Amino acid sequence: MRTIFSKSPYPPTRHHTFTESLIEENIEAAELSITKWDSLYGDDHVSYCNIASLFSENNRDEAKQYLSSIKGLQKAMRYLASLESTSDKLVRAQTLMQTAMKRLEREFYQILKSNRNYLDPESVSNHSSSRLSVSRSSFSDSEEGGSENDSIPEVERGSSAVIADLRAIAEAMISAGYAKECFKIYRTIRKSIVDEALYNLGVERNLGFQQIQKMEWEILEVKIKHWLNAVKGAVKTVFYGERLLCDQVFAISSSIRESCFTDVSKEGALALFGFPENVAKCKKTPEKMFRILDLYEAVSDLWPEIESIFSFESTSTVRSTAVNSLIRLSDAVRTMLTDFEMAIQKHSSKTTVPGGGIHPLTRYVMNYISFLADYSGVLSDIIADWPLQISSPLPESYFGSPDKEESISSPISVRLAWLILVMLCKLDGKAEMYKDVALSYLFLANNLQYVVNKVRQSNLKLLLGDNWVTKHEQKVRKYAANYERMGWSKVFAALPENPTAEIPVDQVIEHFRNFNSAFEEAYKKQTSWVVTDPKLRDEIKLSLARRIGPIYKEFFDKYGGLQLMKEMWAETLVRYTPDDLGNYCSDLFFGSGSSGSISSSSSQGGGYSR
Repeated sequence: MRTIFSKSPYPPTRHHTFTESLIEENIEAAELSITKWDSLYGDDHVSYCNIASLFSENNRDEAKQYLSSIKGLQKAMRYLASLESTSDKLVRAQTLMQTAMKRLEREFYQILKSNRNYLDPESVSNHSSSRLSVSRSSFSDSEEGGSENDSIPEVERGSSAVIADLRAIAEAMISAGYAKECFKIYRTIRKSIVDEALYNLGVERNLGFQQIQKMEWEILEVKIKHWLNAVKGAVKTVFYGERLLCDQVFAISSSIRESCFTDVSKEGALALFGFPENVAKCKKTPEKMFRILDLYEAVSDLWPEIESIFSFESTSTVRSTAVNSLIRLSDAVRTMLTDFEMAIQKHSSKTTVPGGGIHPLTRYVMNYISFLADYSGVLSDIIADWPLQISSPLPESYFGSPDKEESISSPISVRLAWLILVMLCKLDGKAEMYKDVALSYLFLANNLQYVVNKVRQSNLKLLLGDNWVTKHEQKVRKYAANYERMGWSKVFAALPENPTAEIPVDQVIEHFRNFNSAFEEAYKKQTSWVVTDPKLRDEIKLSLARRIGPIYKEFFDKYGGLQLMKEMWAETLVRYTPDDLGNYCSDLFFGSGSSGSISSSSSQGGGYSR
């Protein structure tokens, strides 16, 4: 037989509150209540869930009396233990107490098992601990606080009542020295509920580093998505709800409250937060970057809740696992950023893009960096204490140093500006592969315009600023101007400085011949060239039209008329009207390359009509 009270805080005195008669009354009252409900068990082996519940709504008054009699019995036992630890009355009281505790064990089990709808993590987490603590006790009179309770949803009222019953039983058992039994029942039932909730969310318990490392990325990415979908619910519903429940049920004992929550939740939490750490330790490749950032963001966003829910010393490993995940993930991001930069610098393709269009490197890098800009908040945390290490001098005279831009100040902005700069320098080298200088400038204009557009259309604009955009737009215009100068120089040279000046016929003939030759050469060469951005395409066409059209029109109007038509060679000499030039130029920069010989097409209807 268990001896619960070896020492009593109540030493025997003549004026002690207890008297022999009062002790006897307490024992008899307890015996009456305890034996009455013990008789309802019948066989000792009856299932916990097949008993008539003392804590049902119909037996509320008897439940109050039952718990009250246990308190009276405890007082009597303390007093008897202080007088004579081997008295018959003390043995009798201990036997009654053991019977009562057995009853409460079964009641505790039954309430936990049969009220899952009120005690599931979501129901518990839906209302705060403060509401639970001030809600009406299930043992208070039904008239008390009626109006206040009417405003509380039924599920919350039911949950509060059930928790109050569990708390009352736990307090009675712990006070009587039966904490171990109470703890065992709670841990067994609640751990299975928490484990089931995590399983339903998709949390995998036995997914170690070795398994993750061997997975194909497509499979691992699916598992990461499942984890991302599960982690918020796991923390804010499952673990938060269980922490609230433990805090309420075991409010009487901080040590038991901690032990219960730790035993119920620790294993699942370690599995949950160990997953991103294991993912971060796997091989780093560029395509994994954004899922790694997703994992980091999820853990980082939930850190306040993680720190609060797992605040016990016994759950410190959960906190450290979450922190280690953040550290590992941030290290992985830094490694991948470094590898990404090196991959740009080492890009060694010698193939030129037909027509001077957008290079695949430009598309890939800018898409990648624009996605990185969507994670600017997370990246700012990761690279805050990771200064940019530049391995080679920045070509300030060419692009400007990103860390000296007035609009670029934050570490993440500097980092992304630097990556763009590395790519632009690489593109400058690729432009040199074109044999035609004009096409190389068109290539640079196309690709830089693509970069500017990507910045404008993404969060990069917020990070790099208007000054950065304006500066690089000016660079696009400079490239376009260089393209015009190099690509159409012969055409410009073929036009007279003063188109209306009186000049000899042989000079007129020479100008027309030179213009025809230069224009046809430029046009045939450039029909396969492209300008991908519609606005830039129109700007270049308009610029060409302004530089060629008015001068040619004036010269044509003065010398392309009747006086030359009298000569036999007039039709082949004056091949293009001003309108013809506009029509031909409008076909440029689409990369069609469909026009073979413009002289033949012009002579068959492209020239001016007679």
